[in-house]
Amino acid sequence: MKRKIYALAGITAAALVLGACGAKDAAGTATDDSGNTIVKVGVVGSYNDMWDTVNELLEPEHIQVELVNFSDYAAPNRALNDGEIDLNAFQHKAFLANDIEQKGYEIEAIGDTIIAPLSIYNNKDKIQSIEDIKDGDIIAIPSDLTNGGRALKLLEAAGLIVCDPEKGVIPTKADITQYNVQIEIKEAESATLANLLPDCAAAIINGGNAFTAGLNPNTDAIFTENVDPAENAAVGDLINIIAARTEDKDNETYKKIVDAYHTDEVAQTIEEAYEGGFICAWENE
Repeated sequence: MKRKIYALAGITAAALVLGACGAKDAAGTATDDSGNTIVKVGVVGSYNDMWDTVNELLEPEHIQVELVNFSDYAAPNRALNDGEIDLNAFQHKAFLANDIEQKGYEIEAIGDTIIAPLSIYNNKDKIQSIEDIKDGDIIAIPSDLTNGGRALKLLEAAGLIVCDPEKGVIPTKADITQYNVQIEIKEAESATLANLLPDCAAAIINGGNAFTAGLNPNTDAIFTENVDPAENAAVGDLINIIAARTEDKDNETYKKIVDAYHTDEVAQTIEEAYEGGFICAWENE
């Protein structure tokens, strides 16, 4: 009988390519000197404890995940499409769909992982709560279309702005119809937002980048995105995924990696490591 797991979970560092993997097997997959199949998975940020558990679970299968860490959201899909990595695990479904539409990548989701809610983090020297935000304050948000739209909807939920409802769940700054507070919205690459916080009243940062910057969504955020699917129709598109090239979507090794991720052991690791700051979403037997 299937049950929905909502255990918990959640992405900056310079690009890191891990060491050489050795030979290739008949299917073109890299192997090390011990005969383990090496699968390179692109990630962004340092919230990767769950992959240690995945590797422990995959030991009997002689499969090892090696993480390749990218510094921004633009690179992992390009690297996957170009064959520089085997899989990636950093983005939600809406981001992937937009990247495919804009760039023509032949990649797709092969398994759900987590939801990383957006939160508003305050510059504690300037404000202590949403109510303290005043005219002229700068709020930093992600510059990419999908997460930028999410951020604007979060500002709307917090009562600071109103967006044109006809623009749906991904509005742009041009779709703001009313400022309840005359804030200045500054757009920047997601991985840089925490660094901009000293120059702003607040910044909207997703869970992974927050943890990478030493921010805890549970204790440091002053307002957080509602990810209850009964109350937020966009939640289904906000689920993070493991992606593969379309030609490899049925690769048996990759399926085993997804199966290892979809276990109670990984859910427990996520819950303990990130203290409820991320929400895993998958169906488990």
